[in-house]
Amino acid sequence: MSLDQSLARKVVSTAAVLFLGTVPPYALAQNVPSGLLPAGANTTNPSAPFYIDPTGLNFSTNPPTRDPSNPNYPKATQIADGRLPPVPVNGNFIIGPTHPAAPEVTGTQTGTVYTFRMWSYNSKIYPTSLVRVEPSFDFINQYGRTAPGDFSTMLVPNCFTAGSNYCSEAGIWTRVVQVYVPRDARGQRALPFIVSGDGTPPPIPGGPPTQLIEPILFPTLDSLIRERRVPPMVAITVENGGQDAQGSERGFEYDSMNGQYAEFIETEVLPQVEKVAGIRLTHDPAGRIAMGISASGEAAFTMAWFHPELFGKVLSYSPTFTNQQWPHNPNLPGGAWQYHSQYAGPPPTQLLQTESFNVPTPVAANQSAGLPLVPNSPRKPIRVWYEVGDYDGWYPNPMADGMHDYVLACENMAKALAAKGYEYQFIFAHNAGHVDLATIKQTLPNAIAYLMGGYQPNGD
Repeated sequence: MSLDQSLARKVVSTAAVLFLGTVPPYALAQNVPSGLLPAGANTTNPSAPFYIDPTGLNFSTNPPTRDPSNPNYPKATQIADGRLPPVPVNGNFIIGPTHPAAPEVTGTQTGTVYTFRMWSYNSKIYPTSLVRVEPSFDFINQYGRTAPGDFSTMLVPNCFTAGSNYCSEAGIWTRVVQVYVPRDARGQRALPFIVSGDGTPPPIPGGPPTQLIEPILFPTLDSLIRERRVPPMVAITVENGGQDAQGSERGFEYDSMNGQYAEFIETEVLPQVEKVAGIRLTHDPAGRIAMGISASGEAAFTMAWFHPELFGKVLSYSPTFTNQQWPHNPNLPGGAWQYHSQYAGPPPTQLLQTESFNVPTPVAANQSAGLPLVPNSPRKPIRVWYEVGDYDGWYPNPMADGMHDYVLACENMAKALAAKGYEYQFIFAHNAGHVDLATIKQTLPNAIAYLMGGYQPNGD
């Protein structure tokens, strides 16, 4: 019996995933060094709004890190360095600190790539773009302001009424879509597929390399198909709408807590994919993986959460299950943080300032008090694989709202998914940063195989 088979048998035979090792002692609280958080951040009073929990944080690293054996985190299985958890096993796992690339990611690409471009003026769902105008691209993350007394609401005014040095205005977007069709995808049968946000346009000849997802995803999928670990399936990458975070088109599309982005992919992107590549895509959600990195990783979960009838699988690296939503939505004041955890601020009593950009999302009435979605909703027919690194993000902007610790958010999501009985695999990677390239190359083949495990085409 191999090490992986032995570990799989041991994990499956237990009612809960066991933590292998001892739990080190942790102080109940620590003082946060100056400069890591905006002035006024609450790190001392858990009963007050916007509490930021510094328990077990190591402030000698940048960003601050938490050991995955933190007693506030769900228990996880430690995997031997350089190895990965067994593909069919659900639960929480710790890998690293070294991340050898899987051989599949460097395989020979034998399929065909089709490329086309989309423009905002042809879109019914996103007919315009949000363009943030500011002194420099990262200005909002360093100097952006929040609503007075409310760290959870980022203020990005409409440029028509702006009295500040940064604002957001309407513009146009254009994006490249790339479609990888493997050589074995022949005939008229409907094909399963992966669709990923944050795709990139092809590199400019002689220019710097810009691609991240495509050079890894396409050969990996080709290798998995040749090895018969997954059926012949298509990979689709969709460029984002531009910029990042609040006030931008990328932030608006990926961080909004609604089904709009899933509807954009379903009604505007996928029909073009079928037309350009001359293929048919399955309508079976079990054969549709929504994938992404960072904000598009959170958006991948949002696609499945709001439209499980369209997307039944989620693959995400460093998902930002945090409060990035903009414009502010009083129905879900914690943004994506509310997937797994209670809104960290005071219960909203009125519509908060939205600065002419409010696009409220109807949700169940009991969500108005800031209750988390996953624990308070019926279990949905989706399977989830996601990863976070120990050096992932921690309060990268002025929103000291108690809802911006990327690692804590992923750990809390694991608790929520486990409690509701979801099929999921959560990977905590040692020695890994935000959207860590080495970790992606190590884990992507197994992640796809895990999500497609047991898939049977429905003949559509």
